[in-house]
Amino acid sequence: MSPEQPPNPGPPGFDGKAFVRDLTPAPGVYRMLGADGGVLYVGKALSLKKRVGSYFLKDLPSRRIALMVAQIAAIEVTVTRTESEALILENQLIKSLRPRYNVLLRDDKSYPHLLLTDETWPRLGFHRGPRSVPGRYFGPYPSTGAVRETLDLMFKLFQLRSCADSVFRNRSRPCLQHQIGRCSAPCVGLVATRDYDATVRRAALFLEGRRGELVDELGKAMEEASKRLQFEQAAQLRDQIAGVRKIQARQYVEGEQVEMDVLACEMEQGMACVLLMAFRNGLNQGTRSFFPKPNGAETVEEVLAAFVTQYYLEQRPPREIVLSHVIADINLLQDVFSAQAGRKVEIKPVVRGERARYLEIARQNAALALATEIGSSASQRARLVSLQEMLELSELPKRIECFDISHTMGEATVASCVVFDGEGAVRGQYRRFNISGIEPGDDYAAMHQALQRRFKRGVEDGILPDLLLIDGGPGQLAQARAVLDELGVQGVAMVGVAKGAARRAGHETLVLADGRELRPGAASPGLQLVQQVRDEAHRFAITGHRGKRQKTRETSRLQDIPGIGPRRRASLLKHFGGLAGLKSAGAEEIARAEGVNAALAQRIYAALHGLEPQSPQTDA
Repeated sequence: MSPEQPPNPGPPGFDGKAFVRDLTPAPGVYRMLGADGGVLYVGKALSLKKRVGSYFLKDLPSRRIALMVAQIAAIEVTVTRTESEALILENQLIKSLRPRYNVLLRDDKSYPHLLLTDETWPRLGFHRGPRSVPGRYFGPYPSTGAVRETLDLMFKLFQLRSCADSVFRNRSRPCLQHQIGRCSAPCVGLVATRDYDATVRRAALFLEGRRGELVDELGKAMEEASKRLQFEQAAQLRDQIAGVRKIQARQYVEGEQVEMDVLACEMEQGMACVLLMAFRNGLNQGTRSFFPKPNGAETVEEVLAAFVTQYYLEQRPPREIVLSHVIADINLLQDVFSAQAGRKVEIKPVVRGERARYLEIARQNAALALATEIGSSASQRARLVSLQEMLELSELPKRIECFDISHTMGEATVASCVVFDGEGAVRGQYRRFNISGIEPGDDYAAMHQALQRRFKRGVEDGILPDLLLIDGGPGQLAQARAVLDELGVQGVAMVGVAKGAARRAGHETLVLADGRELRPGAASPGLQLVQQVRDEAHRFAITGHRGKRQKTRETSRLQDIPGIGPRRRASLLKHFGGLAGLKSAGAEEIARAEGVNAALAQRIYAALHGLEPQSPQTDA
């Protein structure tokens, strides 16, 4: 990619035609900026000159585009070598800048996988995040529910262990999972290594979609067990075969190696839903509903195209992507996805037979999910209107922030800030503040510090709430008033949320900035919204506090072990990727770390698991 061309600063009344005259015809990405410097829109083009020039014609394709063009104060462009590079850069910029006129995919979580660990007694479990644990990963699955369902099935069929290594190494008798027939109890030696390894291989065959091969292998093993008169083992293998065949009959899709996503998009009342139905190795892995933010997009095709681009440039695409509508740039997307996946990827907006049947199911479910979301959105708006009336606000609050403090007798104090908009929680903008330099247990000082840090940054970047909720009474609210006055912040309504009698929900007192107190009662939709925001701030604060407290205690515990100095402690944490990784390791694994012998490894393991430490020995 070439260096960016400098932006046209554009005086009021930006002359787009003049800007386009000097624009390169090369492929690239353009960013349209508003008068405040905010990004209005990010787009890609095979020819920047032609594409950007199309925005300054007399007849624009929609009112949304016309409104956007009227706000342009400057345009920045980045030239790329190919349109494929432009597509990838466009996606990166949309994700990082979140322009107000682009269709935005709001759900940005990593997607769950099944993990079959690579160790002496492999464990099968749920995994989300970086693939740092050695083993085989299966997925991604469209939702955590699909993973849980598959895990439940796998434990019933193959009885692999699911427990963490620290639990596995310290068991002296079988757990409940063994008693209900979902684990073969390798922890206490109730299954031979050879038999467990065979089961692990069969589980992998199942997850890879090689179920015909799996059934053949189970059939041969059943016959051999019968010949050896091991009828109980033969019966278990027979039940496994029956279970696998039952799943095949229920979830079979035109061959065992089908790897396909079916996407259906529906739009109504300015909202959109994209429903994804995933098939891997012939198995239906379930569905997931996404609700992209259209930001004024008027057609299903535009929303679906934006979803396909943003989603599959972040997730490995399957071999087939079946779509409910024809979208733009299908050939370009196929080329980019194929290069990304290292194999051919096909995008099919027109299908027949069984795929058409699944597409119709996806359409129906997308419409149902959208109707539910619209109903929820209407309820949310009703609560906002009630809150506006109750607090006598001049307009509906577009951004609500709530602060809460959590600690245990002054230890590990954490403040939380949660954010809600007209559609609900905006989790990507939640913040936690580790509080320091105050007297332990001084909630007023903790609140003052958190608010000062938040609003000092807010003044700099121009992002401020319309309504500020403080979990507490007049004292806490006074801290908020002092901070905002100190920073010269105006136009932010402030409300303290004091707990009701006996801390009963619905009996809260709302303390206003002018000293008035309101007790709306449990039936008030406005108070219900306040409760939802306050409870989320409380949950987020407690989660952060517990994590900080545990980390502090375990770090302190590590520091107190004889033979562990700052350098060795840092080396251990780096080797295992943090305290969680060190705690999940066995003494033998710890001993493999640089500078740690067997005796020290035993002391570390005992300290982190609350076991009786062995007598200190000199570490060579």
